[in-house]
Amino acid sequence: MFIEKNLKNGMSWINLDAATFARVPDDYQKYDIDRETIEYALDKHERAHMDYNREDGTVVFIYNVLDVEREKDYYETIPMTFIVQKNRLITITDEDNAYVVNNMMDYLERHDSISVYKFLFASIELISHSYYPIIERMDKTKDEINSLLRQKTTKKHLFALSDLETSTVYLLAAAKQNLMLLEHIKGHAIYRAFDEVETEQFEDAMIEARQLVAMTDLVSQVLQQLSSSYNNVLNNNLNDNLTLLTIISILLAVLAVITGFFGMNVPLPWMENDHAWMYIVIISIVLWGVLAELLKWAANKQS
Repeated sequence: MFIEKNLKNGMSWINLDAATFARVPDDYQKYDIDRETIEYALDKHERAHMDYNREDGTVVFIYNVLDVEREKDYYETIPMTFIVQKNRLITITDEDNAYVVNNMMDYLERHDSISVYKFLFASIELISHSYYPIIERMDKTKDEINSLLRQKTTKKHLFALSDLETSTVYLLAAAKQNLMLLEHIKGHAIYRAFDEVETEQFEDAMIEARQLVAMTDLVSQVLQQLSSSYNNVLNNNLNDNLTLLTIISILLAVLAVITGFFGMNVPLPWMENDHAWMYIVIISIVLWGVLAELLKWAANKQS
């Protein structure tokens, strides 16, 4: 959606729809945007970075935004383009990150007379805030899945744990890239041109970005630990099942040897005894019992 708002001292904010550029490729020229920037804006796989044009002073920021309307079983991030020109901030958005624009408009309604860079860093801070409810929800879901897995380890719950772990991989990578972008800004020449208000807003955005990395990293580490623990549990259960099956196969082999021995067509003891089968069964049971205790003792000794 197209939005144009006035900021401080003749400055302005314009939001452009990425779908418009896809339909009308040359429409970007009237906003003094180059073709390379449009390619960045239309690339859904673009990662956070900053480009500075020394000739006209235009700065392009690509920032990772959370995709709240997930289409898969896990969360992903999408890029959002911020273009800072002389007295104008241009954002290029689509339907997936349109909620950020709504948050920016709400911020403008509460704050009057702000500069382009203050509005930019305030918007970045709002983007960081949008991650928090999702991360808190993931943390709560992790505890619920962990409780279910303690009761019964099923594929459904393991897949749910895997989806959470996949989400944290994407979110942690995006949060780290966003933080690296802000750290790059702090070491750039444009940072030294900020006034006191803009510097303060930048520091607030930096703090939120660091906190986001810390929160996401914590959840990611816990999920990795849970995944590793349940993997060990499954491996241990598999070993126990194989041990049990091995014991059963050995015990069955004893019966097969005894019955096979007396089934041979050669003279054997008890051939004329009508109760020979009872003796054979008793001997088999005794051997089973002795061998089962020996195998049980050996299995417990190894464990």
